[in-house]
Amino acid sequence: MRTVARYLDDYTIGESRTSTGRTITEADIILHAGQTGDFYPHHMDAEWMATQPAGQRIAHGTLVLSVAVGMTAGDINPESMSYGYDRIRFIAPVFIGDTITATAEITDIRPHPRRDTEVGFIDELVTARNQHGATVLSLVHIYIVNRRGTGLT
Repeated sequence: MRTVARYLDDYTIGESRTSTGRTITEADIILHAGQTGDFYPHHMDAEWMATQPAGQRIAHGTLVLSVAVGMTAGDINPESMSYGYDRIRFIAPVFIGDTITATAEITDIRPHPRRDTEVGFIDELVTARNQHGATVLSLVHIYIVNRRGTGLT
């Protein structure tokens, strides 16, 4: 990772980046279940899932979200912080052995309603796709970003 100072005015709507692939493993699912306490049979019970329409265990949506967001975090920007996520959708299942990639595209740059001279918001559409090109996750990652000459407080 590298550190880059990018301010609000340094971003452009439409700029995007795509990650390399990451294969989801059984270990990922087991670890995530342990961390979250979500031992739902859709993720943990191979025999039961063999009788269900998906036919096999699926990764937790929150696991796929975490991995996809992490895959888009290539640089450390001290002038920006994550503000949250909107419109999270788990569009298709992710199975053990699926490889996902994530694309992040800036879709909006807008002022802060009360601190416009200090900070603004950047919306980044994050889309995760599996190895077949099918979209499995979509969300908007919102960043709060300093304007030049100011600091996040």
